[in-house]
Amino acid sequence: MSNSEAIAQRITVLGNSRAGNGSVQIIPAEPAERISLRARANDVTALSKALGVTLPQKPKHSTTKGKRSALWLGPDEWLVIDTGGQSPFADLQGVETLHAATDVSHRNIGIIISGEGAEATINAGCPQDLSLAVFPVGAATRTIFGKAEIVLWRLSETEFRLECWRSFGTYVFGLLSEGALDAAV
Repeated sequence: MSNSEAIAQRITVLGNSRAGNGSVQIIPAEPAERISLRARANDVTALSKALGVTLPQKPKHSTTKGKRSALWLGPDEWLVIDTGGQSPFADLQGVETLHAATDVSHRNIGIIISGEGAEATINAGCPQDLSLAVFPVGAATRTIFGKAEIVLWRLSETEFRLECWRSFGTYVFGLLSEGALDAAV
């Protein structure tokens, strides 16, 4: 293969890392395409149509259609995650409404935390109240975990997806691993 034919391959910083105990499992999330999207409220309908998923309009909400999800991060900001290998960035090409979309697929990594001890594991480094009454299934927020900014998304009663910058991946995974030790007691 010549240099002009070389294709860059994304390498995860976590590899096949695994952590946890009998009450919680921590694993790297499957590869995903991601965009950080900014837009005005009156442009949401056109952008939702192009993306094939409705952009949520309420704090801490997410929507999912197929393998694509949109997480509300602010009044004019969303994180769009596609685990099916489709590029949300490409789907916005040609959309004429005013918006800013940045492909953050190589910047971010995802970590899945699941099991009965998931809440306690995450709360070892995150001040967010993760009770179901306050942070129900589908809730998503930008918060902190230790010293890293993260996006936290509740997938089910006992499963979360944590998104962080890949440069913080090893740190966040290690702190989650330590939190799992406390969740076991």
